[in-house]
Amino acid sequence: MQELWPPPSREVAEAIRSLCRRLLTETEALVEAFARPSLVAQNDPALLADASLVEEDRELNRSDLVQWLTANIQRPGRRVEPYVGPRTTAYINDLVSRGIAPDFADAWRVALGIGWRRWLEECVAHCADPGLLVGVLDVSAKSLAQYALDSVAALREAGLAAAMGNAGAEAIALIQLIADGAPMAEDLAEGRLRYRLARWHVGLVLWVDDPDRVDALDGAIPAVRAAAAGRSPLVARASATSRWLWLSGPDIPDLHHVEKVLATADEVRAAVGRPGHGLEGFRSSHQDALAAQALVTRLGSGRRFTAYADVELIDAVTKDRAGARRFVVNTLGPLAEADAALRQALLTYVQCGFNTTRAAANLYAHRNTVERRVSRANELSAVKVEDNPTHVAAALLVLDIAPGIVATGQS
Repeated sequence: MQELWPPPSREVAEAIRSLCRRLLTETEALVEAFARPSLVAQNDPALLADASLVEEDRELNRSDLVQWLTANIQRPGRRVEPYVGPRTTAYINDLVSRGIAPDFADAWRVALGIGWRRWLEECVAHCADPGLLVGVLDVSAKSLAQYALDSVAALREAGLAAAMGNAGAEAIALIQLIADGAPMAEDLAEGRLRYRLARWHVGLVLWVDDPDRVDALDGAIPAVRAAAAGRSPLVARASATSRWLWLSGPDIPDLHHVEKVLATADEVRAAVGRPGHGLEGFRSSHQDALAAQALVTRLGSGRRFTAYADVELIDAVTKDRAGARRFVVNTLGPLAEADAALRQALLTYVQCGFNTTRAAANLYAHRNTVERRVSRANELSAVKVEDNPTHVAAALLVLDIAPGIVATGQS
């Protein structure tokens, strides 16, 4: 690459080399500091929703950091050529296939700001001589800024190359549009995917934490197909380390045999959505599976098989307002927007240990009135209190605290 500034003095070069060696031992802490802010700065909901892509983005950050530090140990203060290795290329190909276009320039702006602050702290702490400090900062600023520019350009070139050489990307791009909620005619989507949508679906996300175990991931797909005998599967490559699956049929698929098969698949993990019908069910079950994957990843869980229906309460509590709204609506159904007195009666009834007399006393209402309200509320609720009192009570508590959370257009 063409050098754009004079080489540093021997003293400055040695100082930069020493600083980079020190920071190389703090790689994980540095990546932790800027990975999430730079991810958010890319401003792409599809990227944020996919835990496997999030991990690939984090790995890209780690690779960029190590490349600059090691290059400055070898050739301090010089222009650093970005390294676009096979894993980065695969990641860019996956983004292009799914129509995901992150703002890499903004991501670099955020990461560079955080990284430069840490570099300044290290320079000030270990460069006692003012002249040496100025020399180090001068040349390292040039090197870092140019590295950011060159890296963004390299990612864009990789994206263009992927777009030109990815003729088979239509299906996954269409699936991404459906998953993102884009309006689409069901018959059009069926024709292009060659997959029937006017039936019941269960969405799954299969993934591995170690990119070197992708063979195990791809080997699990035929086993899942066999275990789901009689079901029509749709499989899509979502990223280098994850695959999206849908199993469909005229009735709700039973995943008992699939779970048993996946339990024997070495290092392969699975997240499963709730069943859904039609195009919307295809979408919602997939969103559930992504949410379950993100939950176990976010919490550092080692669970191999996670059904979103089993962890939705945890997800709602540990996520954002939109997640809480979704939990409330799916749990309470019509009750979420019914008379507040019905919800209060049911919540008090549960809190009083299913004792109508105690609930009536707490509500200053007649026992018969409370019984009628509790019965009516339970009729309206999607999940019945006798089936899952914990979920019902939690959803009612969310509504009690944030009564406007289910209003149309709220998130």
